Amino acid sequence: MLTARQQEILDFLQGEVNRVGVMPSTREIQEHFRFASQTASVNHLKALERKGAIRRMAGKARAVALPSMLNREPMIDIPLYGQIAAGMPETVEQAPEGRLSIDAASLGVRPGVRSFALRVRGDSMIDAHIVDGDTAIFEAREPRHGDIVAALIDGETTLKRYVVEQGTPCLRAENVRYPDLIPAQELVVQGVLIGLLRGREAVNKAGR
Repeated sequence: MLTARQQEILDFLQGEVNRVGVMPSTREIQEHFRFASQTASVNHLKALERKGAIRRMAGKARAVALPSMLNREPMIDIPLYGQIAAGMPETVEQAPEGRLSIDAASLGVRPGVRSFALRVRGDSMIDAHIVDGDTAIFEAREPRHGDIVAALIDGETTLKRYVVEQGTPCLRAENVRYPDLIPAQELVVQGVLIGLLRGREAVNKAGR
């Protein structure tokens, strides 16, 4: 039996999946319910898991699935491009290197929406648990404040959090050693992070 707060969180999870097709992150849960920290979000998710209301999955950026999602496991192929800098932006030519076969439901990939994958290089997103060697999965859509994105800033690519302050968009690292990136001329978001595969997990799913 769920508490009133647990039911509210479960309803929020289901509502976001129905609205945008993507499971909300722990940060988005924290912001929606105005929790003091992401730890509170994690603890509520653990309680929901113990009661069988959700299933949490290791190694995924949005590591929650509802029972209705677990009954369907379509596998889809998405293009795997080159690396993306999780550090300072770099000029990198993106060319297809192969394809990834992924479980669309568990990673929140919506049918008919363009998705793609990039290999992470660098340490600027380590506090968001994105590390060198991971493979990030993106959906091509408009970003919201707080989304982690693959972005082209003044002609160079990088992986950062998209932040809008006083109406001005910028890119923010999840590592205190890196400064905010404010575009001098252009900021184009190429995709919004919807999933993450750890190291060898991505290698095992990749093909030509």
